[in-house]
Amino acid sequence: MDWHEWHNAYDSPDSYLSERLALVQERVRYALDAAPPGPLTAISLCAGQGRDLIGVLADHPRGAEVRARLVELDERNVADARRAARDAGLPRVEVVAGDASLTDAYTDLAPADLVLLCGVLGNIIDADVERLLDHCTALCRTGGTVVWTRNRKAPDLVPRICAWLEERGFERLWVSEPSRAASVGAHRFTGENRQLPPGTSMFDFIGYDTLWRT
Repeated sequence: MDWHEWHNAYDSPDSYLSERLALVQERVRYALDAAPPGPLTAISLCAGQGRDLIGVLADHPRGAEVRARLVELDERNVADARRAARDAGLPRVEVVAGDASLTDAYTDLAPADLVLLCGVLGNIIDADVERLLDHCTALCRTGGTVVWTRNRKAPDLVPRICAWLEERGFERLWVSEPSRAASVGAHRFTGENRQLPPGTSMFDFIGYDTLWRT
């Protein structure tokens, strides 16, 4: 999979990715609107070109208050995200080239007010989905929001994703209707934060193309 070329579908207004992006950005805006006054933090795992977060911070009234870290492995996507943040005048948005599965990428910033799992949950095995969601109790602060995406390909994992989150103290804020090819959800953490363990891999990114073949 060429993950840089994959982003081209965002530029097609009738693609499922552009539809998903609009829904994710809507949830990010709601999360920022509802966040308490003062500085905010955000982290994005497997951030790609950062369109979901940078696209909102660029014109949101609280954009300048957000310190964000986007972690992405593909160097071309990293370059695009850094360029987008620079062009939007967002010096507090840091784009890191590296393995987004490693807790060490977030230990100094977690727990964050906003955690983005967009384009992650559909590229890892089910057991790793649950494992990553468990780590969200350390990645996301109490009162913070996790915005996530997952395809609806059978067998549909979205109901289990919601259950796993809710078992761990996340309150369901919104989940897109099942008729959409790509599901978007938002959950607010109401439990007590755990400390994010250092030196830990939270998942193994396999890729949906490989998962579907197997």
